[in-house]
Amino acid sequence: MKTVRFGIIGLGLMGRELASAVSRWGHLEDIGVRPVITAICSKSLEPTRVGWFKENFPTITQVSADYREMLASPEVDAIYCAVPHHLHQELYTAIIRAGKHLLAEKPFGMDQAANAAIMAAVRERPDVVVRCSSEFPFFPGVQRIFHLIETSAFGSIFEVNGGFLHSSDLDPNKPLNWKRTVEHNGEYGVMGDLGMHACHVPFRAGWLPRNVRAVLSNIISRRPAGIDGGIVPCETWDNATLLCEAADARSGSVFPLTLKMQRIAPGQMNTWYLEIYGTKASVRFSTKNPKRLELLEYRGGKQAWQQIDLGYASAFRTVTGEIFEFGFSDSILQMMAAFFHEVATGAPLRPAAGCVTPDEAALSHRLFTAALKSQKNASTEKV
Repeated sequence: MKTVRFGIIGLGLMGRELASAVSRWGHLEDIGVRPVITAICSKSLEPTRVGWFKENFPTITQVSADYREMLASPEVDAIYCAVPHHLHQELYTAIIRAGKHLLAEKPFGMDQAANAAIMAAVRERPDVVVRCSSEFPFFPGVQRIFHLIETSAFGSIFEVNGGFLHSSDLDPNKPLNWKRTVEHNGEYGVMGDLGMHACHVPFRAGWLPRNVRAVLSNIISRRPAGIDGGIVPCETWDNATLLCEAADARSGSVFPLTLKMQRIAPGQMNTWYLEIYGTKASVRFSTKNPKRLELLEYRGGKQAWQQIDLGYASAFRTVTGEIFEFGFSDSILQMMAAFFHEVATGAPLRPAAGCVTPDEAALSHRLFTAALKSQKNASTEKV
């Protein structure tokens, strides 16, 4: 089995989530590659956080506050980097040019200019595997949907809706964090934070937005700065609805594609959803009920929606039986398997089992930049 020495930059929520996936690697079967965490990096090096990593991963030999030390280490082959958006350009370009494979966080650059700089580094180093994080398409329901797409089961598609919703920002007393400032998050706001989750499947399916009419909302415009910090402006967009005219790259058909990203969606707890409507078949899936795929197949006559229990049917085989339920931590493990499979073999297991590519991330930047212009001018903008 091939071993890939793995470094993590950013020891927060997602850094620990991906590290935990490494600790579950034996859950995968027939994977052919294994990551080993050898280095961690955080500007703050908070002792409790560092202690958690070192206690759970004794293979760590380097702990640093400067990412350049990790890039200089011959004991690191690949890196996961989770830092605020304004740091993406600096760190991602440096990682790529250092020859380290990179699993990066969305939005892959704070804005389109930063993304262009990252894409230039990607083109300079075709030997380096660079991918962007997006785990929800690895749910079994979405893998089944990809199969329907690949077999042209939908017929002529006439509408697609997708989105990612959560509700934690409904609390007006939630303190301001970096995602609510343009300086650190960028002008995209919620689109930069959640947008790739909504875009991953349509882009991979070849459903490309031609234009967009966006409605962006800053619902809670002021928040506490912290303990005794007073009330300060909350600058970034909370919610975004993008109505696109999309074209199917294979058939050339044109249809409405609606994408929603909401930090304020009352009652929602990180709900990812996708709806596809076609002349031969339609599907609905939501992580609110991760076992259920709703499918309508039309061959004439009565129309009836089926509710199919999917079980644990993942892209990368695991020890879990198919009768059991798939969850968020499983999707992280599957995404990690997809990344390291590409590092080891140079290609995805199959198109549906691949992480977001740099080109797909660049397309999201064109879409989100057009959405900002649409909001500003109350207009439909070319993507």
